[in-house]
Amino acid sequence: MTTAVPYTGTEKESLHASLDRHRDVVLWKLDGLDDERLRRPMTPTGTNLLGLVKHLATVEYGWFCATFGREAEDFWFDPYTQDMTIAPDETTEQILAFYARARAAADRAIEETGLDDTGTSWNGTTVSMRWVLIHMLEDVLRHAGHMDIVRELIDGSTGSHPAS
Repeated sequence: MTTAVPYTGTEKESLHASLDRHRDVVLWKLDGLDDERLRRPMTPTGTNLLGLVKHLATVEYGWFCATFGREAEDFWFDPYTQDMTIAPDETTEQILAFYARARAAADRAIEETGLDDTGTSWNGTTVSMRWVLIHMLEDVLRHAGHMDIVRELIDGSTGSHPAS
């Protein structure tokens, strides 16, 4: 689960590797927790670890696939109102598989799209792949930070990256 750091890579390689590294952190924050603790609401608004993963899968499909006219799977939930909530019938395995598929689809879009290529976002804004990579890196970092806090509240575990 360790992403190599391209210390002398191209702009695109560096952005993609950084995104991947923090996507891996998102998954690492789930390690060793049972289903109850993954779903446990830890804030007054109901934030939980599994809901954050579901949200990140949803936005990977939205920003990397929909924006650039690429195929994305049909969601079984409303992505505007239910992307951070976990329904009782949604399993941990289902959400993790959803995230894996979203990452793979996003990776294909990243690999096949130039940094200066543009697409149209969900709100009608024209954006470049460069902008989307930076935006998604910001979003994953933000939510990985939330996950740091939620995980610490659950069992006291801390750390920003798995030990190498």
